[in-house]
Amino acid sequence: MRRTRSPTGSFSPFIFSLISGFADTQENCMLNNGLFVDLIDYGFSRTDFLAFDALLNNRNPKDFIPGRIIESRREQYKVICEYGEVSAEIKGSFFNNLKEGDLFPVIGDFVLLKYNSQGASLIDAVLPRRSRFSRVDFLGHAEGYAKNVREQVNAANFDYVFILSSLNNDFNISRMARYLTATMQSGGFPVFVLTKADLVEDFSVLAAEAQKLAREVPVICVSSKTGFGVEELSPFLEPAKTVIFLGSSGVGKSSLLNRLAGEELMEVKSIREDDSKGRHTTTFRQLFRLESGALVIDTPGMRELGLWDSKEGISLAFAEVEELFSQCKFSDCSHQTEPGCAVLAALEDGRLSPEQWKNYKAQSKENAFVMNHSAYLKQKQEFHKSIARDNKARQKGTEIY
Repeated sequence: MRRTRSPTGSFSPFIFSLISGFADTQENCMLNNGLFVDLIDYGFSRTDFLAFDALLNNRNPKDFIPGRIIESRREQYKVICEYGEVSAEIKGSFFNNLKEGDLFPVIGDFVLLKYNSQGASLIDAVLPRRSRFSRVDFLGHAEGYAKNVREQVNAANFDYVFILSSLNNDFNISRMARYLTATMQSGGFPVFVLTKADLVEDFSVLAAEAQKLAREVPVICVSSKTGFGVEELSPFLEPAKTVIFLGSSGVGKSSLLNRLAGEELMEVKSIREDDSKGRHTTTFRQLFRLESGALVIDTPGMRELGLWDSKEGISLAFAEVEELFSQCKFSDCSHQTEPGCAVLAALEDGRLSPEQWKNYKAQSKENAFVMNHSAYLKQKQEFHKSIARDNKARQKGTEIY
């Protein structure tokens, strides 16, 4: 039977504040340096507390506190907790016992932390994620030669996703469509942020192209240099809410972060003049807290975004496309030459653009390839096959050993 705890004895004052409903615990939680970090300001919720409490089972609750990863450099982390910002690493037993599908710590994760005031603290477990951004890891092989693939989680526990694309020669609607699909799959709310509006006289055409990808997704044009349009991002920059910046190198993620922060948090490099492509500025992942109380995860630019297990994300991003399928005359319509095909009709009358249809087919084909080569899926299929074999043997009266 699980042991019971006294109202405050086994919990830190911060954790007790979550139970009792009082967030203002500064007077009772002053440290030697006079500072106190309230993890609620970093997005920690009652749901996270319940998950934290469940992980304490079979552990000494006095040894652990919750924290959130705010910087990730390979296996070295910085974690914010009630004692402030601390260096942390993965506990050996946790790392050695990791299995396929287990949660490996990434930026934005809430974790079970064994605090050490004299050195590096230890990450003992990862709390369940409310959202996550994933991409495909081809395990060092080119896509066409990969026999197995796996999920690579890049960030977790965000509320909004700013999909950044610059209003210059590097504007790529297909790339934005891929980011939109990944965002729909992640659990975050997408916002298209078109940067460098000061470099073009008329950005309405490109903004309209972005809006065609999804009518319900906001499209906001900004200039980090002049401040134009930045105020329109305010509704998404709420206290204790997390925004993640996604985009390729050179789209202006670091410049926008500096503008929102009101100071130079990140180094900014110029783009190449010949093709408007950027150079890598951010080389690791960080989480910043703005003066407004909003939290921003800045990520390195990605040259390519391989979609992972994105069937649901594709359906959400291309809802208008899949809605046409039910209007086809034949239920097994291949949308190529069949009479009464709603997709072909929509392509002909302009309701569906060729680019959108091309993106849908490309992403669907890629997702099928990835999931067919997923080691996890292979294990799952083998598991179900073994069950089927056992059931078949039992029906024949064969004893299973």
